[in-house]
Amino acid sequence: MTKEIRKMKIRALIIVVLELLAASALAVIYFYDFFGFRSLFLIEYLFAVLAGALILNVLFVWIILIRLSKIRQKSDLKAAELIGADVQEAYNFGMIGLVVVDENDIVLWANDLFKDRQIDLLDINILEWQPKLRELHEASPDMIVKIEVNSRNYDIKYLSDAGLYIFKDMTEYESIFEYSREQAPVLGIIMLDNYSDVAGNLDDANDVISKVKNLIFDYAKEYGVLLRRYRNDAYFALCNFASLTKMKNDHFSLLEKVRELGAKEETPPTLSIGLAHDFPDVIKLNEMAGNAIDIAMSRGGDQVVVSKYGDELIFFGGKSEAQEKRNKVKVRVMADSVLSLIKNSSNVIIMGHAQMDMDALGSCLGMRAVCEYCNKSSHIVYDPKLVERKAKFALTGAFSREELARITVTPSDSVDKVRSNTLVIVCDVHRPSLTMAPKLLEKATKVMVIDHHRRAEEFIESPVFSYIEPSASSTCELVTELIRYSSANPKIELSATYATLMLSGIFLDTNFFKSKNTGIRTFEASMVLKEYGADNAIADDYLKDEFEEYSLITKIISTLKTPHYGVVYCVADDDELIEQATLAKVANQCMQMKGVNACFVIGNTDEKETRISARSDGTINVQMLAEKMFGGGHFTAAGVIFKNMSIKRVEEKLLEVLNEYLNDARSPEPKAKGQS
Repeated sequence: MTKEIRKMKIRALIIVVLELLAASALAVIYFYDFFGFRSLFLIEYLFAVLAGALILNVLFVWIILIRLSKIRQKSDLKAAELIGADVQEAYNFGMIGLVVVDENDIVLWANDLFKDRQIDLLDINILEWQPKLRELHEASPDMIVKIEVNSRNYDIKYLSDAGLYIFKDMTEYESIFEYSREQAPVLGIIMLDNYSDVAGNLDDANDVISKVKNLIFDYAKEYGVLLRRYRNDAYFALCNFASLTKMKNDHFSLLEKVRELGAKEETPPTLSIGLAHDFPDVIKLNEMAGNAIDIAMSRGGDQVVVSKYGDELIFFGGKSEAQEKRNKVKVRVMADSVLSLIKNSSNVIIMGHAQMDMDALGSCLGMRAVCEYCNKSSHIVYDPKLVERKAKFALTGAFSREELARITVTPSDSVDKVRSNTLVIVCDVHRPSLTMAPKLLEKATKVMVIDHHRRAEEFIESPVFSYIEPSASSTCELVTELIRYSSANPKIELSATYATLMLSGIFLDTNFFKSKNTGIRTFEASMVLKEYGADNAIADDYLKDEFEEYSLITKIISTLKTPHYGVVYCVADDDELIEQATLAKVANQCMQMKGVNACFVIGNTDEKETRISARSDGTINVQMLAEKMFGGGHFTAAGVIFKNMSIKRVEEKLLEVLNEYLNDARSPEPKAKGQS
């Protein structure tokens, strides 16, 4: 059709040109009176010529219209053959539009749906009308594109062989879907993290508690959330997805309001919120909400965890560091549970994380001492290739080859030692992928987790015992308390060698008590280890740097850059392999500089592995930033592992995360640690 129209245009142009040339020639002949033309020319002849030209033009236009009508009729017949004339009414009833185009994407025919909706598509380029339809030409035949025309939504599919676009009106369906989605139920739990500490003996009469409750109810009323109190410190929440979306856009400002309310209090109140949605069964939603609030509490509280079924968890808040809220009664209960589980097991396998450091090693040895007290066979999973150099030297220096063979087992052999009643104790890690032997967890039926890192989304499935305390400085501190405050009689014995290695673990994770997560409980645990004969000189010696390492640390620090106020990062050479412990030492060294609130150190730890070691003084949540890069850790100490990624790309990724999330990770103000 386009070719025929082009030919007609050319013919019309030729006729117009010929008429203009004839008129011009006649005017010239008349003006110069060639051949005595004026004497021969009569005015009647002029009118006759004009009348003839007009008749010829009208005849030409009439012929063109007839020709166009035939072409359109032919196109209509061709389209009718393609779709079937009898189903036209069915297409209209189903609100399906059909558009046939030629090889140049010019519309040849469209069914009555578009005419009824005052959309004229004939003879226009459909790709110029809707450029998004080009995606259909560049993708698979099954692809569907969504567009909006005159406030109506269409799904469009393209059949290239037939030159046919199929438009399906989805407006009503999407309106119903959007309404159903907005009204979908969302269940949640709101919990005051440290209710007993804030309320004391006054309970609801406490002024701070009353103000917090008023804030919660005002916020719930503003966002259409139904609250029901089921415990002094907890509320059951019910709302729809539209309300959840509004609260997300608000970044759950309730957390900030509660935090500001108690800013001047000795024990500031904080909230933890767990929300669940996107599942039709309310019983399952209730379970998801319970898991979400557990994760929020185990990560230190003061945050919101939103759980969408089948999707990753979303975290909001977490700007304040976990406060020490352990007490000796709770520790004793935990210790007795540990003893009971060990006594009721046939044998015990103890495991730390890959690239085991002194904290993981010390806590594993401490748990082995508990197993020895219970007269249970126990082994520590040990692979020299998966242990940091200092931890490996400390272990081989503290024990003879025979002793080492007696207390350790390789990752592969540990799997063979698993029986139906075997207990696996995981120390200083709770993510299965980061453990020394992930396959061991797949086979074990009884797993105990003891860790001081904030809980990540990835977690060991269904442990029989979980003791995660983000407020603790190290896992060695937790294990020391379990040994000290257990009700075992006689008391659990701990050798001086074990105690020294555990003290070295505390030294490492607290940077010799300089870290912000060092509290009174940390010093108490160190005192207990000293009572067991720990030698702080030897513990310190385990962590000393060799000259080459010290020189490397200085070299990396020399690359220091400041992308944001108070935030610095260093980058190791691309051709150097750096130990994870060395990266951590660089970060700790940078934190000794005045004005540095957070530090990130980038380096290759393997030919195909690049790491970021992050540290903070407590004013910036580096764990939140690490999680944005699929890492994790503690509020003031975190890390990220990148596979098959260059240092340059990792640096770019870090800067992207800092630019986008740094303000969210900043705490309102640093808080002192140490309340017991």
